[in-house]
Amino acid sequence: MTSGRKILRAAFTAFGGAALLASCTSLTKDTQIETSFPPVGSFVEVTGGKVHYLREGTGPELILLHGAGGNLRDYTFDLVDLLKDRYTVTAFDRPGHGYTDRVPGIETGAFATDGDSPQAQALMLREAAFKLGITDPIVAGHSYGGIVALAWAVEGLDVDSRQNAKAVVSFAGVAMPWPGGLGAYYTVNGSALGGGLVVPILSALVPNGTIDKVVDATFAPNPAPAGYAQHLGGQLVMRPANFRANVRQVKTLYPNVVALSKRYPELTLPIEILHGTEDKTVPITIHAREIAKIVPSVTVTELAGVGHVPHHVDTAAAIAVIDAAAHRAGLR
Repeated sequence: MTSGRKILRAAFTAFGGAALLASCTSLTKDTQIETSFPPVGSFVEVTGGKVHYLREGTGPELILLHGAGGNLRDYTFDLVDLLKDRYTVTAFDRPGHGYTDRVPGIETGAFATDGDSPQAQALMLREAAFKLGITDPIVAGHSYGGIVALAWAVEGLDVDSRQNAKAVVSFAGVAMPWPGGLGAYYTVNGSALGGGLVVPILSALVPNGTIDKVVDATFAPNPAPAGYAQHLGGQLVMRPANFRANVRQVKTLYPNVVALSKRYPELTLPIEILHGTEDKTVPITIHAREIAKIVPSVTVTELAGVGHVPHHVDTAAAIAVIDAAAHRAGLR
């Protein structure tokens, strides 16, 4: 064996040892995180697992789907309370996030690379909606949740179901294929070696303050509301299983967006989009404005100077687009 190979093998062994030690540390940290941020809702059994949800209010059915790295607490911070007097609001933890299981049949091992596609997530959550008796819902999603909402609507093109969306609302949602890659974070951590060796180390060692910085960066150029980061419980995604689910979903997203976008011109249901002009994460020029060009039923409300979290920066605007969707769908 050459000296170079010996060095590489020694480095890999050392890195693997560090990952194993970090995995043991993560078990304790997971317990601490779950104690600090326990489930806030209930669970419904679906094929292959369970879905965590919170359901409140009266009126037309409204489903809320969070973005990448989040959980349903994103909506319990303010919007659920603001909407439950007019809508029956159901916020879901998406598959692999918060306390919802991964989609059935997906490989979840440390070195696996499978991502739960938006289509598969929509199917799992549609089954949860069926079990909960939800019919004719408005389906709203933020960021990655936006593409799951669109996948929910596309599924309705082929299936006659009471769980088909009556309208879609997107808060800075992913909609269209984008140019370029995703960067090292998702490329590395979503890979087999990254999932097996890097993720346990990051899960164990990344301090809570880093989560706050990520929240601030996501809101930029706007400030995050006081108390939001603590309420969200972003640490939940730092548990290794959730960490892997999140990065794999994002890393494998692009071909699914391409496939879904080919069906968009068939959509006729009301689609309301709220998007900030300063969004650097899901740029309005690539997503909201482009889907509006190919789907006549899309209405885009642009918020000048707003970044990637428009539904918290301007809750009145968020409620207005939901109401507009309900009115256009004949639900109010």
